[in-house]
Amino acid sequence: MMQTYTIMDLFAGVGGLSYGFAHRPEFRILAANEIERDIAIAYSLNHPDVKMLNCDIADLTEQMLTDALQGETVDIVVGGPPCQSYSTLGKRRMDSRANLFQEYRRVLEILHPRAFVFENVVGILSMDKGRLFQRVQQEFSELGYDLKFQILDAVDYGVPQHRERVILVGMQGENRFTYPQPTHGEEKIPHVTLAQAIGDLPPLKSGQCSTQYAGEPDNAFLRFVRGNESRTVTEHTAPKNGEHLIRIMEALQDGQCKDDLPEEIRPKSGYGNTYAKLWWNRPSTTITRNFACPSSSRCIHPRDSRAMTIREGARLQSFPDSYLFYGSDGMKRLEIGNAVPPLLSLAISGQMAQALEEK
Repeated sequence: MMQTYTIMDLFAGVGGLSYGFAHRPEFRILAANEIERDIAIAYSLNHPDVKMLNCDIADLTEQMLTDALQGETVDIVVGGPPCQSYSTLGKRRMDSRANLFQEYRRVLEILHPRAFVFENVVGILSMDKGRLFQRVQQEFSELGYDLKFQILDAVDYGVPQHRERVILVGMQGENRFTYPQPTHGEEKIPHVTLAQAIGDLPPLKSGQCSTQYAGEPDNAFLRFVRGNESRTVTEHTAPKNGEHLIRIMEALQDGQCKDDLPEEIRPKSGYGNTYAKLWWNRPSTTITRNFACPSSSRCIHPRDSRAMTIREGARLQSFPDSYLFYGSDGMKRLEIGNAVPPLLSLAISGQMAQALEEK
């Protein structure tokens, strides 16, 4: 009989990291914690059997955890604190959010899991001249965990997006976790491109929407995201933009940015990768919650010359079309932009199952 391992997900978001563990028979997710109400609802829509603790992690008490777990022990804690303080895209600050790992540590101390997976942006490695990540490792080591960390790029695991993340794994006793080998890239299956990931979605102009697929799934990625459930496409509505912005987007060629625009319509402000088109035959660059905002980092649809739809953002993160998001459109984009890509979480969970079996 297969042994099953129990999970608690901290800073759970919409459930991208939970996805990989929920879809392997070796694991059972008992509880999750998420502070934002709408995001907690979205998590529960997709993981209805998981006890959701919708509160600030600082308010999680030992009694609350005991009640939620109903006498069961947790084998693995997964999750990563919000990354805005660490991101190299934003203003990097040593604020209270930068120290949220201490709340993660506090829960580890209460639950004493056999292992944990701590996920975050690459910027955490250089935060406070490297001292922050040294503190993270030191404090987790003091709890008795043997640590390993590595940078993984989601594009190497079938996600149609370059998205580098630090994956820190701790295990009680000898750490037998080995990081997943890339499945895509050089001398392997080619990286999944935008065309392969969203090419079956019907063309749209600014403000238009559609509920019909434009074609059948003709590659492994589309077969994964469409599964057997999706008959009509949801969340495929292009944001409505003004005439001047539409003119800017239509003037750009594949992969171009604002610096390539004619001077008379070139925006006077913004970085080099703002007002920039993605490449149709390459994977996407890293998307954020602003993936529908053309003046944000590179996110303009290369074929349709418009802002991206919620469904396209979800596809670039490798969420199945049947996955549910909740709240306003802005909230749904936040849920998607902050998530761990499900295909990456599947690769991580597979290696965790193997490591625990060896132990």
